[in-house]
Amino acid sequence: MSAKIRIVIVMLSAGVAFYAIAGGFPWDRGASAKGNQWAQLRIFDEVLYRISKDYVDEPDMERVRTGALRGLADGLDAYSAYLTPAQVAGYVPVEHGVHAVGGMALSKYGGYVYVVSCWKGSPAERSGIATGDIVEYIGKAPTRDMSLYDAEMLLTDVSHGPLEVKLFRAGQSVTVTFTNGPVTAPPVESRIVEPGVGLVGVTALTTGKAAEVRTAIDQLAAKGMKRLVLDLRGCATGTLEEGALVANLFVESGVLGRKIGRGGSEAAAIQAQSGLVRFRGPLTVIVDPSSAGAAEAVASSIIAAKRGDVVGERTFGAGVELELFKLRDGGAMLITVAKYAPATGKPFIEEGVVPTVEVKRAVPEIVVPEDQDEDEDAPESPDERSAPKAPAKPAPAEDVQLKKALEILKGAQGEAARAA
Repeated sequence: MSAKIRIVIVMLSAGVAFYAIAGGFPWDRGASAKGNQWAQLRIFDEVLYRISKDYVDEPDMERVRTGALRGLADGLDAYSAYLTPAQVAGYVPVEHGVHAVGGMALSKYGGYVYVVSCWKGSPAERSGIATGDIVEYIGKAPTRDMSLYDAEMLLTDVSHGPLEVKLFRAGQSVTVTFTNGPVTAPPVESRIVEPGVGLVGVTALTTGKAAEVRTAIDQLAAKGMKRLVLDLRGCATGTLEEGALVANLFVESGVLGRKIGRGGSEAAAIQAQSGLVRFRGPLTVIVDPSSAGAAEAVASSIIAAKRGDVVGERTFGAGVELELFKLRDGGAMLITVAKYAPATGKPFIEEGVVPTVEVKRAVPEIVVPEDQDEDEDAPESPDERSAPKAPAKPAPAEDVQLKKALEILKGAQGEAARAA
């Protein structure tokens, strides 16, 4: 056999092997592509071929590619995204998945951008945005199926100045003017609510907040505090590490939080250190749907260690780690590489934290806007709007969740007295 013939045979064999791996022969195209990345790439290649060959107009392939990459990220989860080269240049790492913009923590709900929590006194709150709002439009851009990163870029782009933001709240559309500005995470709040009972309120678990909580506990103890309520409502930003540090102030052993990597493998686990415990008295924790991520790590640790009751409602369910992978065109894919999880059980993003004592507040359930025609869905012009107003806020109601937390602590005090 001549050398030329051998070379031809080798080349044909390699071609056949690659063709089979990449998607098979024509008679094999009916086979399922699920779980086969090469078959998926083959389908993707076929679509691009049909667009370039058969689309009625000359397609803008750059635009097609960008749209496809955005769609690929959207098919993963609420936090992954495709970034254009311009966005990569201004990229700031997001540590926990939930995006914090203007003092509000943003995630996705029903395909829309959703306000998980909104800090008091923040630019977002001053603009009229509130916890639980669904963001329908940012300027003229609909947020339905928009990536969180794109929403963040729109809200923080100072070149646009104040932005008209259309919200959906309690079944009604509300239009507000959002003006972004400097934001500082709210300080940890603490006070004596009843003789011997202290309350520590945490609305962010960014770096340094665990030290603030420790200081607050010491100050309350100096005032005679024997029992404690830890209020984590509205706490949707922060890192797993900081959440574990807060949990460690109350829990002296066991796993305080985990990071779950590819294939369900454990990427990291944070163990409690007994020397860091600051308070060993009766404890209750309050959570609700505005609690997410690091706050969920604290609540789940209290439950797992049987350290006290968690009162309120199921948490939002968030907490991921993202990594930026740059592409040859200068853009990048922002992809979830790990999920926050409790000591045992599924990641928070899959099921949140269920309180040991459920207490629901009298607040409207989250309602997603109904699909409308494109013309009806567009924001009204300034001439068409007549001083839109937010739905009237109900008079402040009794804090039934705090009330229940205090009742539980009184019961714990009674049991301690009887045991003595």
